[in-house]
Amino acid sequence: MKRRVFLKSAAGAAALAAPAIKQAAAQPAPTRNETLILVQEYGPNSMDMQGIGAAQPVNGVSLNCYDTLIRFKRKPFAEGVTVFDLENFEPGLAASWQTASDGMSCTFKLRDNAQFHSKRPVTARDVKWSLDRAVKIGGFATTQMAAGSLEKPEQFVAVDDKTFRIDFARKDKLTMPDLAVTIPFIIDSETAMANAAGDPLAKEYLKNNVAGSGAFKVESWKPGTETIYVRNDDWACGDLPKLRRVIARDIPSPSTRRALIERGDADISYGLPPKDFKDLADAGKVRVAAVPVPNAIWYVAMNTANSPFTDVRLRQAVAWAVPYEKIMSAAMFGRGVPMYGGPQPVAKIGWPVPSHYKVDMDKAKALVAAATGGAGLTTSLLFDAGSATIAEPMAILVQESLAQIGIKVELNKVPGANFRGELNKKTAPMVINRFGGWLDFPDYFFFWNYHGNNSIFNVASYQNKEMDKLIDAARFAPDAASYERDVRGFLDMGMDQVPMVPVCQPFHDVAMQKYIGGYHYAPSREPDFRYLTKGA
Repeated sequence: MKRRVFLKSAAGAAALAAPAIKQAAAQPAPTRNETLILVQEYGPNSMDMQGIGAAQPVNGVSLNCYDTLIRFKRKPFAEGVTVFDLENFEPGLAASWQTASDGMSCTFKLRDNAQFHSKRPVTARDVKWSLDRAVKIGGFATTQMAAGSLEKPEQFVAVDDKTFRIDFARKDKLTMPDLAVTIPFIIDSETAMANAAGDPLAKEYLKNNVAGSGAFKVESWKPGTETIYVRNDDWACGDLPKLRRVIARDIPSPSTRRALIERGDADISYGLPPKDFKDLADAGKVRVAAVPVPNAIWYVAMNTANSPFTDVRLRQAVAWAVPYEKIMSAAMFGRGVPMYGGPQPVAKIGWPVPSHYKVDMDKAKALVAAATGGAGLTTSLLFDAGSATIAEPMAILVQESLAQIGIKVELNKVPGANFRGELNKKTAPMVINRFGGWLDFPDYFFFWNYHGNNSIFNVASYQNKEMDKLIDAARFAPDAASYERDVRGFLDMGMDQVPMVPVCQPFHDVAMQKYIGGYHYAPSREPDFRYLTKGA
């Protein structure tokens, strides 16, 4: 496909907007250097990141089309690449903020000139309505807010039109970072409620419409085909983006996406298989930005609530038998950081850190024999067809290796659309999965994946009150020494109990033409159009 044909086709599709998305006002056509062509495996299934069932790309809608009170500052990572600074913030809709002397509240002063896409001024009432909604709507959004101790509408106070206060439930180091991720975005509450048809949270309207103040608007949305964004020239929360138009096309075939990038018919692509990113990086024709995903691992989880993996010996046997190096070579193609063969106890405080496990088939066989009386066992392994370029070869390698120690594994490949539902049933004996926490703290990862009160991402159904105490203590540790003690405690316990076997920390790879600048890695791992630039 020639570039001119591709652009013509994409521009023509823009006229076919989804019925619920209003067309942007006519403007002079953006130049080639102001138009970005993004190709991705799949796009948003909703416009509402807080909504139940919102897919990963919906984070991109939130990131680019809505504003939050504060944003993470950017810091350099590599040439032409910045990453978010977890500990430092810059103004979003809030021009300034001040924490109370007792540390139990924070007051935000909103920008005087901030307005929604509807041209309404942003007020503290909109902020309260939006954060109230986030803590009430349920699902991931409400759990994410609770991770930063943002739990009840009573915590959010509209003092006057331009002054907003959050009363803290407790002193929690995650509270301010939690305000900078994509979940607590600020909604035009009057527009939402005027179209809510009686729903106090306007779920159906916001599922199909953007009611934000962000740097971009959605011009058209054709689910499964294409999303077109146009710049909001009235954006008040930062420097006006250089891009005026972004055409994000959904192309399921990775080989097609790779070909478009290699031929120069697309500017940027996310989500290619690791082998394609390796090949593109080795060839050097396009630039591949590789950021190790903070707080993230690929792992093999075992269901600790049901037989056979209630027996810790069998979990440890699997950890000694996972063929780590083969997975890094044949599934990851080197696009990640190994998370095995480390010291015991752990040497540093952080996450992810390598476990002490490595391939030792003799240890693995002995543990299986002791646990089963020499009889071995048969079980099954669940993995996501939507991540099959990594998960399927990984599953086959695990299957082959475990067969050698007396564990026969049947593979259960589930379509991507059904995978999360299958995980939530908590019935699969073994699972291959990837999890990445947005906030780069070890206690944050363990809160989501190891805490007994967390049913959403605790795939292993792991229940251990001592583990819970250590995680909770670390989250609210009064000093650095206490924090280090508690983190070491839950890291070592996690490695010993091994409900999840860490395999590797993946790279977040992005392929882009060499004339693309300003690439920024955000916690949600979606493209941030606000900083991207495009040369000739």
